[in-house]
Amino acid sequence: MQTQVLIAGAGPTGLTLALELARRNVPVRIVEQAREFFAGSRGDGIQPRTLEVFDDLGVLDAVLAAGTPTPVMRAYFGGEFVGERRMSEPTEPTPAIPYPNLWVLGQSRTEGILRDRLAEFGVHVELSTALVSFDQDDSGVTVTLAHDGADETVRAAYLVGADGGRSTVRKTLNIPFEGTTDDSIRMLLGDVRADVLDHEYGYWFADAERPMEGIAMSPLPGGRHFQCAAPLGADVEPTLEVLQGFVDRYSGRTDIVLSDLTWATVWRPNIRLAQRFREGRVLLAGDAAHVHPPTGGQGLNTGIQDAYNLGWKLAAAVHGNESLLDSYESERRTVAARVLGISSELLDKLVDGDEDAMHRGEETRQLDISYRDPADHGPLVAGDRAPDAPLKDATGLPIRLFDLFRGPHSTLLCFGKTAAHSNEPGVHTYTVVRPSDGVPGGAALDAGHASGATPLRYVMDVEGHAFAAYHAGEGTAVLVRPDGYLGRRS
Repeated sequence: MQTQVLIAGAGPTGLTLALELARRNVPVRIVEQAREFFAGSRGDGIQPRTLEVFDDLGVLDAVLAAGTPTPVMRAYFGGEFVGERRMSEPTEPTPAIPYPNLWVLGQSRTEGILRDRLAEFGVHVELSTALVSFDQDDSGVTVTLAHDGADETVRAAYLVGADGGRSTVRKTLNIPFEGTTDDSIRMLLGDVRADVLDHEYGYWFADAERPMEGIAMSPLPGGRHFQCAAPLGADVEPTLEVLQGFVDRYSGRTDIVLSDLTWATVWRPNIRLAQRFREGRVLLAGDAAHVHPPTGGQGLNTGIQDAYNLGWKLAAAVHGNESLLDSYESERRTVAARVLGISSELLDKLVDGDEDAMHRGEETRQLDISYRDPADHGPLVAGDRAPDAPLKDATGLPIRLFDLFRGPHSTLLCFGKTAAHSNEPGVHTYTVVRPSDGVPGGAALDAGHASGATPLRYVMDVEGHAFAAYHAGEGTAVLVRPDGYLGRRS
């Protein structure tokens, strides 16, 4: 079967995109130049909006089972215990927002879950396969891949560069990567064991006078490792000995012995945004399009949502409707610029030693991201996130709006018995009724349209949460896009 989409890069962004395409029966290949899969925590914070994406992709249960909530941090300044702190207080779920809190899972484990899900569709990551070059024309992209000591020529309808901040795809296109790199700031990130410490908690060891210059240790689920973060001087390498020195200095203890450094890297403030996310039949996503500071846990999440936005549009283009692709850059580049601003502001607070530098607010959860037209006003308009709500199905069993949305389709919600309906290809239509509407129960709830063309499925908004969340009245109709945002309302 001919490849329709070739994805370069098998991190969270590339895997999400491959999964989005595979479940739409789009022939896809995903290649990765590394010889083995990444093993490290790196982007270990999964934001609430990404949990909603994972719900739709069928991996949420595995992610929740493997991860943990954000840990309580025990702070020690000058060797003295000063209290327990959280980056943000846990929030209770609501009918509209079922997953309101950050979830912690090491990036390599998240990638493993996505790979397993992708394999269910018969697609596997091709390791040790580097993208060497490509040329595009009006009908497709000709790509040269290098693997097994030889070159392979591949023809694809589209090429997506999800190949990281040093993206070969972006560089080949000569797309400017606008922003700044600050070599005066270096941060050590690594995964290490410290068995004397209670793994149920995180730790923050620092000088009393300069708390932001200490070392933070956050427990990683599924083992005994902590992800460590500490400022690193010039020309100092990220070794176990260097980390041990930080702990000895800032904790004031001699019993904390570090071991088993499984991953380490040096991070510099490299804050950049690609000038364009698309050139013809070649597109950029994730770190290839934007790189973030680790502050705020935005990078991995933004990349995953790039892929979630792009997947259904790219599938439509493969099937002959290229018009949707134009909205990918306009929607996601605007979001990336906003998110880079949030991450940069948090980094500045950290560098300046602000007291609230470790606080994380609603703006980091990415639930407020919207593609609405600035000229549109109202509490819920086209481009806004589609809320969840509890319902009952035709048999009286509990169901959620997110259950109706799950899958590669769009969803049309028609509120009230008198709502007008339409037969649109690829759209699942539901009539949302109140108990007072007096719709008959049981099998009669799934009666057909008068034309007999499409089943008319009723769901019951027993407690009124759906009508409230969508600010709906009798006759309101809302089209929810495959990526969980409103396409239109009337």
